[in-house]
Amino acid sequence: MDKRERLEAYLESNGLDSVWFARPNSFAWLTGGSNVIDRETDAGVAAVGYDGTDVRVVTNNIEADRIAAEELPDLAVEDVSLETYSWHASSLGEAIAARVGADERGAADVDVPGLERIDPTPLRQPLTERDRERYRTLGRETAAAVESVCRELRAEDTEHEVASALRVALTARDIEAPVVLVGGAERAQEYRHYTPTTAELGDYVLVSVTTQRAGLHASCTRAVAFDPPEWLEERHAAAARVETTALAATQQAALEGESAGTVFSAIRDAYDVVGFDGEWEYHHQGGAAGFAGREWIATPDHRAPVIEPMAYAWNPTVRGAKSEGTALVTAESVEDLTTTDRWPTTTARAVGYELALERPAVLGLEE
Repeated sequence: MDKRERLEAYLESNGLDSVWFARPNSFAWLTGGSNVIDRETDAGVAAVGYDGTDVRVVTNNIEADRIAAEELPDLAVEDVSLETYSWHASSLGEAIAARVGADERGAADVDVPGLERIDPTPLRQPLTERDRERYRTLGRETAAAVESVCRELRAEDTEHEVASALRVALTARDIEAPVVLVGGAERAQEYRHYTPTTAELGDYVLVSVTTQRAGLHASCTRAVAFDPPEWLEERHAAAARVETTALAATQQAALEGESAGTVFSAIRDAYDVVGFDGEWEYHHQGGAAGFAGREWIATPDHRAPVIEPMAYAWNPTVRGAKSEGTALVTAESVEDLTTTDRWPTTTARAVGYELALERPAVLGLEE
């Protein structure tokens, strides 16, 4: 089912005449482009709507020409109408409302007077074939950028310096980085979200990113050691086994129609088996990825359906170690998207499943 067919089904099942998307990730999901000027606002500078027949993009007169020329790659000119309003006479919300008739029911993913508010997450799942191809490119280029920086690290580098280098490497590949975490040896052991500081890396470092391009998000983590503590390999291997278990459980849950809570149970059991019971309590374990860093995050009783083909980013941690990547899960395979085949790997076997995957190992560098 393509995206317009999904929208038609959504309109029919909810008794709506039109649905509108102004949040950046949903705008990108339908158009392939960006409506972002200011990342600190919930809505972008344009909205895309569908009424069962036509796709309509509405924006102010400042942005119209640029958006038409540069931000609508998935919509041929004959397939979409671009409508404008004067920047000083109206707002985006008012412009959306004006395009929904008085006797019509409309919905939007932002607050619009007179329209219902919707959660677009279910519409963005599963991934279309075109989005899967884009994901493969984003994942590969994300991993290449992260690994290129990691290979040049030194123990005396500061976390801030590494974070800056990561952003440069990603931006050079036309990739945004909503999340950049760098934890040196001391802070990676103390915090699960190691936001960068002026601290030097020390004996080893964890580098984690979530990237975004054309609305799709990819997450991955790499570990680099200069003089690693003796426990690092064991904890890293344990986290990798839990991550592999999560992916195996995800595939089975998708095939059997189970929910996110079922996958979470497998994750919690895996922590017990690998000798680190209770570690799941100190950090979320991840969940479905796609047009958000996480479309949903699994919890013990989470009822979100697990579907395929879909991207999943699980990120188990064992104090001071973390294993994280973004994988495309289908009925036939579990495909690592954030890989380059140029990083050392270790074989991780799922707990309670037959799946075994090659996961990134700790890269050893001389001081």
